[in-house]
Amino acid sequence: MTGLIRTTGLLTLLLATPALAIVGGGAPQADGVARTIVTIVGSRGNFCTGAMIAPKVVLTAAHCVQPGADYKIVEYGADRQPKLQDVKAVAIHPAFKMQAIVNHVATADVALLQLAAPAAGKAQAVLGAPTIPIRVGGRFTIAGVGVTVRGDGKSGGTIRVAGLIATGKPGTLQIRLVDPVGQGARDGLGACTGDSGAPVFEDKQGGPVIVGVVSWSTGPNGAAGCGGITGVTPLTLYRDWVMQTARQWGASF
Repeated sequence: MTGLIRTTGLLTLLLATPALAIVGGGAPQADGVARTIVTIVGSRGNFCTGAMIAPKVVLTAAHCVQPGADYKIVEYGADRQPKLQDVKAVAIHPAFKMQAIVNHVATADVALLQLAAPAAGKAQAVLGAPTIPIRVGGRFTIAGVGVTVRGDGKSGGTIRVAGLIATGKPGTLQIRLVDPVGQGARDGLGACTGDSGAPVFEDKQGGPVIVGVVSWSTGPNGAAGCGGITGVTPLTLYRDWVMQTARQWGASF
């Protein structure tokens, strides 16, 4: 019952979203890559972002769906009222380590949700891997339902999209993204609470492709918070596991 109360309260917060703002003013979107985005809520009161990769399969971050809680997908009807959809099964990559995420260290932060029924009105994203080598300055797009003001749950729940660029030493284990304007040194666009598990897209010849998931964030200059660095787990090493698991659930690609 406690879990239900927390989830119901979270739905109330998701309904009360402001007109502006991902952190820094990411633009609200309903089309394009935004059509693949779903909101994941847990019975412990957390919420994350996921992306549809098959009619009943959602890709998200492993740290979003840990054992010991129940998870559901939030669907919005034509009246914009939220409805909860059941999650039938959760698969977490066997190499995932939670402590690594806490320390912003690379790990297999990838998980899948099997839905009891297809998500209404959603499109399926194409699954891929980043172009190798990943270059500093390379452009990526994130799409999530997280808060736009850290600590303010009411500022979350709207699908927002932001264009970021790779910084540092990007590789097959981890990619760090920053706002091309602020470069991570001052407040800018970036993932925040609720954007964990969000898909990271790279434009390919055939269109945008999911190449990673959002795992963590920092504030400017590495401080705690949001609007600085967005930490991404690329799918380079994990795409095969994702595809195999989804196929075991009956998905076809």
